[in-house]
Amino acid sequence: MTAAAVTATLLAGAASLMPGGSAAPPDNRARLDRGTVVVPVKGGQARVDPASLGVTARAADGTSLVISAKAAQDLGPAGDVSLRDSAATWHYPKRGLTVTARERDGRLVVEMRSSRDSELTWPVSGVAPQASAVQIPRGEGLSIPAADPWWNSNRAKLAGGGAIALTDGLTMPFWGWTMGHHGVSYVVPTDIGTTLEFASRAGRLRTATTHAFSEKEETRRYTVAFALTDASPVAAAKDYRRWLIEHGQLGSLERKIEENPQAGRLIGAFHAYLWGDGRSKESVERMRALGLERMWLGYDADARPMTREAVNAARKARYLVGPYDSWSNAQDPATADAPSSTWPAPVWPDACVREADGKVKTGFGGRGCYVSSQALAQAEPTHHYLADRTRSMTANGANSYFLDVDAAGELFRDHSPAHQATQARDRANRLARMEMLSRERKLVLGSESAGGWAGGVLAYSHGSSTPVSDHLWALERDRTTWGGYAPQNAPDLFFRPAKLTSDAARAMYDPRYRVPLYETVLHDSVVSVERWELGYYKLPEQQRVRALLAMLYNTPLNFTLDGASLKKHGPEIAKLQRFFSHLQQAAGTKAMTGFTRLTADHRVQRTTFGDSALTVTANFGSSPYRGLPGGCVRAEVPGSPNRTLCP
Repeated sequence: MTAAAVTATLLAGAASLMPGGSAAPPDNRARLDRGTVVVPVKGGQARVDPASLGVTARAADGTSLVISAKAAQDLGPAGDVSLRDSAATWHYPKRGLTVTARERDGRLVVEMRSSRDSELTWPVSGVAPQASAVQIPRGEGLSIPAADPWWNSNRAKLAGGGAIALTDGLTMPFWGWTMGHHGVSYVVPTDIGTTLEFASRAGRLRTATTHAFSEKEETRRYTVAFALTDASPVAAAKDYRRWLIEHGQLGSLERKIEENPQAGRLIGAFHAYLWGDGRSKESVERMRALGLERMWLGYDADARPMTREAVNAARKARYLVGPYDSWSNAQDPATADAPSSTWPAPVWPDACVREADGKVKTGFGGRGCYVSSQALAQAEPTHHYLADRTRSMTANGANSYFLDVDAAGELFRDHSPAHQATQARDRANRLARMEMLSRERKLVLGSESAGGWAGGVLAYSHGSSTPVSDHLWALERDRTTWGGYAPQNAPDLFFRPAKLTSDAARAMYDPRYRVPLYETVLHDSVVSVERWELGYYKLPEQQRVRALLAMLYNTPLNFTLDGASLKKHGPEIAKLQRFFSHLQQAAGTKAMTGFTRLTADHRVQRTTFGDSALTVTANFGSSPYRGLPGGCVRAEVPGSPNRTLCP
C-alpha cells in the first residue's frame, strides 16, 4: 500500500484517543504507566502508546488533547520499553524501527531510527473534534478553520491537493493545531524526506505527515518535537522561534547590520525591480526627489544591466542596488536564453544534476538543466566560477545581490558519479555559497522564499510574504490575460494589471485566514517581501489589503517600475513609504511579539513589536472600529502621535 493510500485510509477513520493517568512527575524523566510512556512537558504531560504511536496529552488545567492518532502503517508488536537517561526507548522488530521519547526544553521529542528503507505516516493530527484550526507557514502564514466549507472543497486545492514537502512547500518545517483554549505545535527538524498532507473527512480537515527513511538519502533518522501551546494562531510560530534560538539557528538583523552597515539601508526601504528607463540615473534621481528615502533596487541579469553611473546615483541616494541572478540553471551557451544561464565550459553539461538513470535533470520551465551545487563547490577552488560570476555581476558597483532559488528549499539528489550529493549536502553547499556572498563579499544578500534554515546568512527574502496557491500558477501560465515577457522594456508579465480569480484571492489574500507566522519567527532576522512578479500595481483589486497587511506586519511593499510608472505612481509610493518609515524607525529590527484578532469576523487585527516599541492595528472591514475607519491602519509609537493610513 502506498503512503498516500495509507494516509487516506487512516484519515478516513482515525480513532479517538483520550489521555489519562496521574499528574506529571516533578522532573523531566520519562516513566511507564500501565504500558504507556508518560513524558512531562511544559504546561502538562504527554503520553505515547508504544503499541500504536498514538500520542495524547493532559494540560495543566486538566484538559485532554489528542496530539496524534496511531501510525498509518502496521508497526507490528512493540518490544519492551526501557527507561534510561531520562528517556524511554522501544523497538518495532517488524519495521526495523527504534523509537525514543523524552522531554527536551519543555517539549515531547520523539526520535526514530530505521535500519531499513521504508515510509512511516505519523504524526496524524487534527483528528479530534476539539481541533478547530490548523496553522501552516505557507508563505507568510495561514490559519485555516478545520470545518471551513471552502477550504474543505476541491476549489481550495488543499485537501487532496497532494503532499507538501516540508523543505520547500512550507517556508518553515512546522505546523500547529488550535484545540479549544489550547494548541499543539509540531516541529520537524528532519524536514528532508518529510511531507505534510491534508485530507477532508466529514467536512473537517485533518493532517498526516509521512517520512521516507532512506539510506542513500541519509534520512534514516526522523525527529518530531511536540509542544503544548496556548490557542493563539501564532503559538506554533512562537514555539518554532524558540526552537531556533535554542539550537543557535536564529539570525539577528541587528547583528547583520553591525557586520555590514550597508544592510541598515534595508530598514524603511521599499523594494522595486526596474525595467527599461527605470534603470537610468535620471529615474533613480527622480525617486530621491519624490522623497523615497530608502529603496532596494533590483534588475535582471540580462544584456542591459544598470550602468555604473546609475548605480552610483543609487548609492549616493543611500539605496541598495543589485542584480537578480541564479546559480541553478545552465544552458548550451550557443542557445541560452539568459546571461545567467550561460557558464564557462565545461559547466554545461558536465555540472548538470543527474537523475538515478543518468539522465540530465531538466531545468525550470524545461530550460537547460539544474546545476549541481556539489559540482560548483568542487570546481570553485581551481576554476572560481562563482567568484568570477559575482565579480562580473557587481562590476558596476552593486552593493546588493539577489540569488534566486538558493534559500527556497528546492533541493536535489545528484546521482552523477563525478559530483554525487544528497539533498542535505545540496543545502549545505547553498548555505556555504550564500555565506560567501554575505559575509565574505559583504553584499546585502537576498534569495527567494527563504526558509527558516537560511535566516543566518540572508538579509532579505522575496516571495516569503506570499501564501502562493496553485491557482496563481494557473493564472500566470495564461499569458493572454496575465501577460508575457513582451515588450522588452516593460513586460506585460509585470506591468499589465491582472485580476485574480475569487478562489486565488481567497487562498492568498483573505485577511480572515492570514496570520503572521513568518514574521513571528523571523521579523528581527530577515526582511520579507512578496514575490517579485507580484508588484503592488499588478493586482489592483488587492492593493488595499496588501498595503494593510504590509503595514500590519511591518514588511516592505514591492514594486515593478519604469519611467512611466514612476511618473504615474511616484507620489503615492512616497506617501506609503512615509508611513512605513515611521513603523521601521520604531521597530524595523525588533521581534514581532504579539498578534491578536480583535473582532469575531477576524477583520480587525493588531500586532506588537519589541517591548511595546510599536503597536499596529489594521481594519480590513468596512465599518469603523474604535475610531479606526474601515480600510485603514493605525500605528502607535510611545512618545509620538498616533498615525493613520488609508491606502
